[in-house]
Amino acid sequence: MKIGILGGGLAGLSLRGFLKHDTEVMEKEPECGGLCRSVQADGFTFDQGGHMLFSRDNGLLGALAKILGANAAKRRRNNKVYYDERFIKYPFENGLAGLAKKDNFECLYGCLKNDYPAPNNFKEWLYYNFGKGLTDKYLLPYNKKIWKFAPEKMGLEWVARIPKPPLEDIVKSSLGIETEGYLHQLHYLYPRQGGIQALVRSLESIKGGPVTKGFTIKEITNDKGDWVVSNGASSKRYDKLISTIPIFDLINSIASVPEGVLAAMLNLKYNSALIVMLGLARDNPLGYTAVYFPGKDTPYHRVCFMHNFSPRNAPSGKAALIAEITCKEADAFWQREDQVVLRSVINSLDKKKIIDKRNIELGRVHRIKYAYVIYDLDYQKNLSVIRQYLKKQEIMLCGRFAEFEYINMDEVFRRGRMLARHLNNYS
Repeated sequence: MKIGILGGGLAGLSLRGFLKHDTEVMEKEPECGGLCRSVQADGFTFDQGGHMLFSRDNGLLGALAKILGANAAKRRRNNKVYYDERFIKYPFENGLAGLAKKDNFECLYGCLKNDYPAPNNFKEWLYYNFGKGLTDKYLLPYNKKIWKFAPEKMGLEWVARIPKPPLEDIVKSSLGIETEGYLHQLHYLYPRQGGIQALVRSLESIKGGPVTKGFTIKEITNDKGDWVVSNGASSKRYDKLISTIPIFDLINSIASVPEGVLAAMLNLKYNSALIVMLGLARDNPLGYTAVYFPGKDTPYHRVCFMHNFSPRNAPSGKAALIAEITCKEADAFWQREDQVVLRSVINSLDKKKIIDKRNIELGRVHRIKYAYVIYDLDYQKNLSVIRQYLKKQEIMLCGRFAEFEYINMDEVFRRGRMLARHLNNYS
C-alpha cells in the first residue's frame, strides 16, 4: 500500500517514522517543520513560538528523548506571570503569596466561597473552577488576550487540558508555603542545539519514504480509487491519503466539495500569531523560561527567553527572546510593517524592564497564519460536518490544524504513532 502524507510538520514526519508501508511526505516549504520551526541568525536561535516537550506519559516523553538522542536535555520550568508590576510564580494560583495582601485575600476567598453553578461555556467554567478572584485578576484577562474571542462564546471541549489545582495547594500558596502546579510541565525536554526544529530534523533523518519539499498542493482528486495529488505541474498517485496540513488547505484542494462542508469550514474559528524575535548584545539578567502578560498595556501575551531554554540559543554573553502576539488576520497589528511591530514591542519590553532596548542587536518578525484553534459554541457542529465528509472520502487526519484540535506536541506525536501502528496492521 502506498500512502501519501500531506505536510512535513511534526505529525507528518511522526507518521513517516513509524509507518511500514511505502510512504511519501509532501511539504510545500523548502524545509520541514510546520509549527515546529526555528530561525537561526547571527548565532541566535529563535523558535517560532514557545515550544517545549512535556507530557503526562513518561513513556512517550522517553520516545521523544530517544529520537533526539544526545541532543536531548532535561530542563526545569521557571515561568512567571507579570501582574501589578510584579513577577508572580506560575501558575498564578501557586504564587498567591507574591501578590499584594488584598489581591491574595480575594483570590483565596474566591476559591473558598466558590458557589457558581455548573458551567455552559468557558467563562462560566473559569468562575466555577477557580472562583472570582483568580478569574477576574488573571485567568479571564489573559484568556481574552490570547483568544481574541469572548470566553462566554467558547465551548468546553478543550478545557480538560487546563489543570485544576487542589484547594490545599491554593491555601498553601496564599500562606507562602511552596507549591508547584502543572506538574507535568515542571520538567521538560528541549534540544541542546538547533532549537525545537532539531526534533523535526531528527525525525526526518529516520530511514523511511521520501520527503518531497517545495510541493504545494493545488488539487486532490480520486481516480478509480486512487488519490491523485497535483501541484499544478506534476501529479502523484497513492492508495491512501493522510492529511496533516491545515483543514482549510485540505478542503480547498479537494475537487467538488459539497456546499455544506465548505460552509462548515468557513465557520471554523482560529487565531494567527506574530512572533517577534530579539537578539540582545548582553545577557538578560532574568533567569526565567517564560513570562505571561495578562495586562492590556502590552501587545504580547507571552515572552520566552530562548537562551534559558538552551544556552546554545544565543552566543556567549548574549540573550535571545521571543514575544508572542495573538492576532486576527484582519487586525491592524497584523497588517503593520515589521519595523512598526518591532518598535512597539521593543519599547514595551523596555518600559517593563524586561530588556534594555539599547542592547538590541537583531530583530525579526515572523507571521503564523494558523496558530490557535478556537472552540466557539458551534465548533463541534461544524467540525462534525467536515469530519463525516472526509471519513466518507477515506482521507485520514493527523495534527493540530488537520484535526482542528488544540493539542500539544506530545499529543501530535502520540497520534501520529498510533495512526501509523493502526495502518501497519493492513496490507
